[in-house]
Amino acid sequence: MTIHIRTAAALAGAALLAAGLTTPVATAAPGPTAPTTRAAAAGATPHRVLFDNSKAETAGNADWIISTSQPDPLAQNANPSTEKSWTGALSAWGVALQKTGQYSLKTLPAGSTISYGTGAALDLANFDTFVIPEPNIRFSASEKTAIMKFVQNGGGLFLVSDHVNSDRNNDGWDSPKIINDLLTSNGVNNNDPFGFSVDLLNITTDNPRAVNDATDPVLHGPFGTVTGSILRNGTTFTLKPADNPNVKGLVYRTGYSGNTGAFFVTSTFGSGRVAVWGDSSPIDDGSGQSGNTLYNGWDDPAGTDAALALNATAWLSKA
Repeated sequence: MTIHIRTAAALAGAALLAAGLTTPVATAAPGPTAPTTRAAAAGATPHRVLFDNSKAETAGNADWIISTSQPDPLAQNANPSTEKSWTGALSAWGVALQKTGQYSLKTLPAGSTISYGTGAALDLANFDTFVIPEPNIRFSASEKTAIMKFVQNGGGLFLVSDHVNSDRNNDGWDSPKIINDLLTSNGVNNNDPFGFSVDLLNITTDNPRAVNDATDPVLHGPFGTVTGSILRNGTTFTLKPADNPNVKGLVYRTGYSGNTGAFFVTSTFGSGRVAVWGDSSPIDDGSGQSGNTLYNGWDDPAGTDAALALNATAWLSKA
């Protein structure tokens, strides 16, 4: 992601987030470290979301974390109110979910191994959705199998790609190559299981638009209506419905439709769900750790990126 013009304009972000908030209800008295966030309903089980930071998601100018406090962002601030409450360029995403009282968030720290079924605290079996925001280290064979088994058995997988040659840690692997490798060599189903592949492109700038589908739960979800996104040095996806008839393009690059030029895609595998985005620019909230060059794509008025990220998270989590 090499970008663009910083904007302070909020795309009615407050309204979008408010659309996903529920009425506060009384909660049990917290323990010494328990947050005092709002609960969706008395006794409700929160949707458990794990954000990955094990694959160099903070390499270079990237800062794709919800908080520097890992695994638990609540250790930084137990009652976050804005993206500045937590440190990370994805903090707006995390805070928006946290404020609903319906989500429990964790981060898989650097140096960790992605696992499924091991009994470890941060094992994927303990989560509903796994977010992988622009991975820059190739998944190991066991990690690829773990991810695929997680989805196959009902988990939600949120992948964010970037443009070709976006190798931030210079190890020979960028996010398009890493995601394509996951889809073709995973030990569970190597035959295009999700019905899409990542295009090896670097599209400098565009404002992709959403398809007209009033019934789609990602385009019309609890956090608002999605009209489009921004693309600032990113890529697209080629859809292959013959491999998976459930694959669906929701947002398309200007001038494209059907099976080419899809910028945001959803699919299923087994009993699980998948979403993939073609650029990390839309999830960047412009805040983060000192020394990084970041831009506010989350609130860019050229897209409805906050609603798209949050609605997709809700859909993947089966919220």
